[in-house]
Amino acid sequence: MAETVIELHDVHLTLGEGASRVHVLKGISLDVNRGEAAGIVGPSGSGKSTLLMVLAGLERVDSGTVAIAGEVLNSKNEDEMARFRGRHVGIVFQSFHLIPNMTALENVAVPLELAGRTDAFEVATRELTAVGLAERLNHYPGQLSGGEQQRVAIARALAPDPRILIADEPTGNLDQATGRQIADLLFAKARERGMTLVLVTHDPSLAARCQRQIAMRSGVIEPGVATAEPARASA
Repeated sequence: MAETVIELHDVHLTLGEGASRVHVLKGISLDVNRGEAAGIVGPSGSGKSTLLMVLAGLERVDSGTVAIAGEVLNSKNEDEMARFRGRHVGIVFQSFHLIPNMTALENVAVPLELAGRTDAFEVATRELTAVGLAERLNHYPGQLSGGEQQRVAIARALAPDPRILIADEPTGNLDQATGRQIADLLFAKARERGMTLVLVTHDPSLAARCQRQIAMRSGVIEPGVATAEPARASA
């Protein structure tokens, strides 16, 4: 029987204050199984990225239940949420979010050190090597191409060995060829490690590589789910 690692039930979320207050998520219910690749698609403003932030524990919902990796997030405080993310959720953003005055190695190792890992630099070296950056460990983000920066971000997300890998437009800032390489890497690493992959994308070809597509519009999940064979390409 498949293990469910993401469970959302009747989730509502409103952002903003006063006249600018917007009901972004409207009764979202969603289950995603371990090892599944799910693509969240839909027009701009449909709530895709906000839903991803809820899954990552970066946005708190107004009502409904959010359970990730067997833990209910609703009642956790900020410190508990940070520890939870450090154990269970890896996040890859469109704009890389690397610290410019740290080397690739430091960008991956420092979050591990902050989490109390004594082997942080060994793990960081291993993960950067695994994404093809063994020769770039001591380069700063400004010395790396966009694709290389995203590989550093992926290594950082993978380093804690999370159960869930979340990616928000991971190829959005890259050219087509580099974006394909990054997509290959994400799917390959998720498959190798048995991780659940949830990504937001405007790219139909990237969404089609997921086993399931979750279509959103105006803060709700549209009825009907498209499915595809799991991605077979490797990095």
